[in-house]
Amino acid sequence: MVQDFPGFSLKSNNVVGLRDCNNHVLWNPSNALPTLAAEEESENNCELTDLDHYNDSSCKISSPSLSPKNELPKWEVSNSSANLSMMTLETYIVGRRYTDHEEIHPGATISLLRDPHNVKDSNAIKVVSADSGSCKLLGFLSRELAHYLSPLIDNYGLIFEGHVTSVPEHSLDFVPIQIVCQRASNVDSENKDETFKSQFLFYATGGTKKSQQPYHYSKAYPFLKEALLGSFNIWCSFAGPWFRMSSISYTGIMDVQNAVKGLADKGYICYVEDANHIHESDMKDILNMLTVSELREIWCIAKMSCSRGMRKQDLIASLLSTYADGLCECLPTKVLDRIGSCIKISSKAEALMWRSERLFFLNGEQDLSAFLLVDMGKVKYPTYNCIISEPVFSNRSDLLSYEEAIEVAQIMDEALEANNTELVLKCIKIAESHVCTPLPISESVDMVRHLFTASWVHSKVITLGISFLEQERRYSDAIGLLKQLLNFSTHDLRRGYWMLRLSVDLEHIGYIDESLKVAENGLLDPWIRAGSRMALQRRVLRLGRPPRRWKVPSFSKSIMRKIPEVYVQGRPLNSELGAKSRFYNEEGEQCGVEQLVLHYYAGMGGKWQGVHTESGIWLTIFGLLMWDVIFADVPNVFYNRFQNAPLDMGTDSFYTVRKSIIESHLHQIHNGMGEEFLIKSWETHKGTTCRGVNWDRHSLDELRAAVACVGGPCLASLCRHLAQDYKSWSSGMPDLLLWRFHGEHSGEAKLVEVKGPRDRLSEQQRAWLLLLMDCGFMVEVCKVKPSCTST
Repeated sequence: MVQDFPGFSLKSNNVVGLRDCNNHVLWNPSNALPTLAAEEESENNCELTDLDHYNDSSCKISSPSLSPKNELPKWEVSNSSANLSMMTLETYIVGRRYTDHEEIHPGATISLLRDPHNVKDSNAIKVVSADSGSCKLLGFLSRELAHYLSPLIDNYGLIFEGHVTSVPEHSLDFVPIQIVCQRASNVDSENKDETFKSQFLFYATGGTKKSQQPYHYSKAYPFLKEALLGSFNIWCSFAGPWFRMSSISYTGIMDVQNAVKGLADKGYICYVEDANHIHESDMKDILNMLTVSELREIWCIAKMSCSRGMRKQDLIASLLSTYADGLCECLPTKVLDRIGSCIKISSKAEALMWRSERLFFLNGEQDLSAFLLVDMGKVKYPTYNCIISEPVFSNRSDLLSYEEAIEVAQIMDEALEANNTELVLKCIKIAESHVCTPLPISESVDMVRHLFTASWVHSKVITLGISFLEQERRYSDAIGLLKQLLNFSTHDLRRGYWMLRLSVDLEHIGYIDESLKVAENGLLDPWIRAGSRMALQRRVLRLGRPPRRWKVPSFSKSIMRKIPEVYVQGRPLNSELGAKSRFYNEEGEQCGVEQLVLHYYAGMGGKWQGVHTESGIWLTIFGLLMWDVIFADVPNVFYNRFQNAPLDMGTDSFYTVRKSIIESHLHQIHNGMGEEFLIKSWETHKGTTCRGVNWDRHSLDELRAAVACVGGPCLASLCRHLAQDYKSWSSGMPDLLLWRFHGEHSGEAKLVEVKGPRDRLSEQQRAWLLLLMDCGFMVEVCKVKPSCTST
C-alpha cells in the first residue's frame, strides 16, 4: 500500500488523471476516485439507525414501531454568529407519547435536561416543555446526539433552550426542533469561549463532518498562511460543500458580502444568488442545505400531497426526479426562496488548502483538525525548537513534481485494490520513466529531503509493481525493474529488499549462478542490513555449496549459531490450515499460543513474570529513555509543532548528527541510569505523543521491572542499534519479554520468540535473536507442540 508516503493521503481529491511522459492522458479518475462532494453526499446519506427510545425513571415512554422511512435525519449545526449563545442545532424530539400531542405546537419553547440515571442510557438528554413551567417531559434527543452533547453539558454546565419548528401530522413522528446553546456562568473567559465553541462543534457533529469546522479553522489557516505563504491577501476557511450566506459570520470580517464577492472574483468560491445560475449537477448538494421541514414544504407544493414519514434523502431524491422530469421547473426558485444566496468552496481553493496542509504538516495523515485536537486537549505534542535553515522543497517545480508522483501512487493503490492489471502496468510504466537516470551521490546523502522527492515516490510505485508482477509470475519483468532500482538509488535502505527479491526471482527462472552472485554482492553493500542481510547470507550458504563455491564464507559460523529452544505441549482447540492456533491451558481455559507459553514460564518454566509485547515495549522504552535526544535541537528536522518525532528518525543521519549526545546518554544508561531516565520521562511527558511510545499498553511498574532486570549494558546496546537504524530494527523483536527478581535491586530478563506447530522463524526474527545474543540478552525460541491427550 502507498499510505506510508510522506505527504500522501488517499483522502486528497486533486488527482487530475494519469498521463505519460508526453502528457497524453492515459486515465481520467473522475469516475473512479471520490470527490469532496461525493464524500459529503455519502455522509448525508447516512441516516441514524439507532432509534432506541428511553425510559424515564418517573414516566414510561412508549416505543413506537418505526419503519425505515421514519428514521431520524442527521442534526444540523448553524454557526450563525461568533457569539456562543447564538450557536444553534436543528434536530428532533424522539420517544414521544400519545398524550404529548397537545403539549407540542409550533413555536412552543423547550429546554434540555440531562438524565444521567436513565436505565437505558447514562448519556440521555430529556426534552421538556418550558411553557408550562412544570418541565413536562416531551421526549428525548436521539441517542447519538446525546452521546456527543452530554459531556459538554456535564463538563461546562451548559443550558440549551429552543422551540418547536413544526408539528408532524402523525402523533408519533419525530418533532423538528431548534435549540440554542447557551453558556453557563462558570465558563466566562474569552479563551474558554473560543475553546468551548470548537468543542461544541466537534462533539455536536460527531467529530467528523468537515462542513461543521469553519470557526476554528479560521484561526488555523492564518497560522498556515504565515508559516507557508508569507503574505496572502485573501484566505477562505470554508470546508464544506454549500453554505447559506445567512449562516456565515466571523468576528474578523465586518462585511461578509464584500468578502464573498472578492473571493468569488478570484475563483476561490462559487456564489449563487440567482436561481437561473444553479447548475443541475449542484442541485442535490444545494437541496441538502434545506431542513426536512423546508423540503417537505417544497415537496408538498410540487406533489400536492403529504410527505409524512419520508426521510430527508427520500425527499431530495423525489424532488430531483420530479425536476428532471420537468414537472417542477420552479424548484431552483423555491429553494433559493428559503435558503437565500449560497456559496461553496471552489476546486481551486480546495487544491490550495490541500497543498498548504501538505506543506505545513509534511505528511498525508494530518490536517487542520490537528489544531482543534490540540486546543481541546485531546492530543499533546512534545516541546522542541523548530530550527529551519532550508525548506524541504527547494522550489515550486520540486513540489509540483512530488505531487504528480503522489497522484500516480494514489492511482496505483486504487488499481491494486481493484486488481486492475492494465492500470497497474500503466502506473509502473510512468514511474519507470522517472527513475531511468541514476541519482547523483550528493542528492542521496540528505535522506530527509530525499523522502520528499518525486523520485522516491516513483521508486515506491515500482516496488509495489514488482510485488504485483511476482504474484503474476512475471519474474523477468520484475528482474528488469529491480535492476533499474538498484542502479538508480545507491543510498537507500530499501536496497536490501530489492537485492533479496532480485536474487530470489533469478532463482525462479533458473539463473542460479547469477542469483548467487547477486546475493554475494549484496553482502558488500553497506545499505543492506538486518533481516535482509541475514537472508542474503543464508542464500549464499545454500546456493554456494560445492562445487559452485568451495570456500566457506567467514560469516557461516555466526549465521548458523544455535538459538536455544524449549518445547511446550498444549491441547489444540483448532487445527485448520491458516487459522491462528488456539489451545487449552492447564486450567482448561482457551488461550492463544503466546498466553499458553506465558502460563508455562510462570509455572514450571521458572516463575517468570512477563508480557506479550513483540517490539512495542522496546520502542516505548527507547522513546522514554532517549526522549531528550529525540527532541534535541537539530536543524531542519522539526518544521511545525505537530510532529511526534524528527523527520530524520529512521534514517542514518539520526545517529550521525547526534552521535556525541547519544553516546554520552548511552554511557549513563550503561552505568545504571536507565530507570531514573525512564521515571523522569514518564512523569514529565505522560500522554504526550511520541513515535513508538504507547502510554496505555504498559504500566510504569512493568517498564521499570523490564529496565531493572535487563540491566544497563544490554539496554544501552539495544538503544544504540535503534538509534543507528530505527527503520530496520523497529519490528520483528521476540514475542515475549520475561523477567524475575532475585532481590529488591537485582534480577534477570529473557526474550522468547513463540512458534506454533506450523510456524517458523522469519529472517528478521532470526536476525533479532542473534543480535540480542550478541548484546548479552538471554533468548529462547519456544515451540508449542500439540499434546497427544485426546480432548
